[in-house]
Amino acid sequence: MKTVARFFLHAAVAMLLTATLVAVAAIAAPATTPATALPTTGDQPPVKVQSLRGDTPIDRTPDPDLSKLERDRPPIPRSSTQEPPVIPHSIRGYQITKNFNKCMDCHAWSKVRESGATKVSVTHFKDSTGRELANISPRRYVCTTCHIPQTDARPLVGNTFQPSVEFVQKK
Repeated sequence: MKTVARFFLHAAVAMLLTATLVAVAAIAAPATTPATALPTTGDQPPVKVQSLRGDTPIDRTPDPDLSKLERDRPPIPRSSTQEPPVIPHSIRGYQITKNFNKCMDCHAWSKVRESGATKVSVTHFKDSTGRELANISPRRYVCTTCHIPQTDARPLVGNTFQPSVEFVQKK
């Protein structure tokens, strides 16, 4: 029994010494910044890595980069058949609950003639097995899961995507 106790005592002392050495090394190491240059190969310039927080320290909140919501404009053209259209108007204050969906005040099939809004797609009236329903499918009921308001926001990353020829706007 004494041998086992001695083993655990030596193990604890070894772990304490290791933790102390790691702490001393961390204190003695030079400070690094969040945006550091990566090593380069050949004659490529160094790459500067920056987080979406920018230079804001982790203990502070960065100022919001607010984009302006565009109001009542024609929707941005889609790039593919699978892309949901954006919302071309403000939805501030719109409620979507299990009992009420403000979007349906204009986009319900019974209201599009009087409102002039785009009617809800027939795909929204099918369940996960493809069976047609009398009302909007519960999985399609929360419009903002797929549809977002269009804004003047600049892209976070560069994009070289080009839509297929069928979707290029003809002038």
